[in-house]
Amino acid sequence: MEQKIHQGRNVKRFREMLGIKQEALAYDLGEDWNQKKISMLEQKDVIEDNLLKQISDSLRIPVEAFKNFDEDNAVNVIANTFGDNACVGNPNSTFNFNPIEEVKKLHEEKIALFERMLKEKDEMIARLEQLIK
Repeated sequence: MEQKIHQGRNVKRFREMLGIKQEALAYDLGEDWNQKKISMLEQKDVIEDNLLKQISDSLRIPVEAFKNFDEDNAVNVIANTFGDNACVGNPNSTFNFNPIEEVKKLHEEKIALFERMLKEKDEMIARLEQLIK
């Protein structure tokens, strides 16, 4: 029996992995959205393509990820890929990365995230000021 992909559950998984709350996703999707509507969306087996595209743009995750991700298959791949020799203490391991470059990259990503958060904060303040007027 073929297991069907639950697109709503996949939206929830990716949203949670990114540390994004339902309210934040609702805000990104527009004025018609709220936390309750996102909760109901995440319960749907199939989500309309145009809505998946909006969610994809908001979360910066390809539409195909929501349509094709299957947690059971991912766990099987991980379980079958890493054997007894796949450990940190393996003397035969080779690492092809520069730790300083990785730290620089993480720092740049953190700065970009902070800048995006500040921009979102400014937009929220502007929206609130409009509502007050």
